[in-house]
Amino acid sequence: MTRPMTMFTGQWADLRLDEVASFIADCGYDGLELACWGDHFDVHATQEALAKKWEQLTANSLECYAISNHLVGQAVCDEIDERHKSILPEAVWGDGNPEGVRQRAAEEMKQTARAAKAFGVPVVNGFTGSSIWGKFYFFPPTPESTIDAGFDDFRNRWLPILDEFEKNEVKFALEVHPAEIAYDIATAQRALEAIDFHPAFGFNFDPSHLLWQGIDPATFIDKFPDHIFHVHAKDVALRTNGERGILGSHLPFGDSARGWEFRSVGRGDVDFDDIIRALNRIGYDGPLSVEWEDEGMDRRQGAMESLDYLQSMDVVPPSGDAFDSAFMEQA
Repeated sequence: MTRPMTMFTGQWADLRLDEVASFIADCGYDGLELACWGDHFDVHATQEALAKKWEQLTANSLECYAISNHLVGQAVCDEIDERHKSILPEAVWGDGNPEGVRQRAAEEMKQTARAAKAFGVPVVNGFTGSSIWGKFYFFPPTPESTIDAGFDDFRNRWLPILDEFEKNEVKFALEVHPAEIAYDIATAQRALEAIDFHPAFGFNFDPSHLLWQGIDPATFIDKFPDHIFHVHAKDVALRTNGERGILGSHLPFGDSARGWEFRSVGRGDVDFDDIIRALNRIGYDGPLSVEWEDEGMDRRQGAMESLDYLQSMDVVPPSGDAFDSAFMEQA
């Protein structure tokens, strides 16, 4: 049996959910990963409203295996500035006082755990933010105590949130990503250690954020087999040529001078066959959720061809017999 194929609605939140659901169902997807913005999912919705949300999905023969609250999660540990105002609900932004924003964001993430339980989904994907991401290059010289303080800040702010997730029997899956407390293998390990391997905390694996950094995505899966709670399918194309670098050059996505760009699944450099085989090794049977972010093509085309590509890549795990076992029996 192949894994469920879903679409993350974060890049479709300008459309009403009923429109997105109808199109995604027509493409042949199994479900939606609902973003907690637009009209797609409200963490403060009543039980009646949540039941109606399920009606929207089931009317299109769609399931939901996860919801995602990346935008609010980002504000829990971040150095807050005016950029956050554009991504946060008004009630979380409030007067914009940084510490107040962080505390309100933390409470909103606790509410997200409760909403996920009420809706009946086992995973919330999201970001954590980070007070130390901007210090990834150690100049001016950055003492280790500063980095320690950043992980302590993550621990102190997220442990109460994770306790609420555990209480509600919901997992929080951090999308390992630049600007988060964990953005590669070493920081993912340190994040786990900082919260004493809290049972509610794991990862939303997204290969695109690893590959451009020079990290083998399949190695990440093998490194954290018990902590892969959800999987995003997104591709990336490396375009370094001796002139373009991996840090982006302060250029917006879509600029031809960037050293890398996100691509629709199958149109970049991610080895999805290698990733599927790694997911088979760890026994992951959850959804493969397409996150479409390709500035160079229409998202509807991307949705359709991403599904076709993933279905062709999603290898059924072997029966356990070696391909040459027949010869061994004859020996």
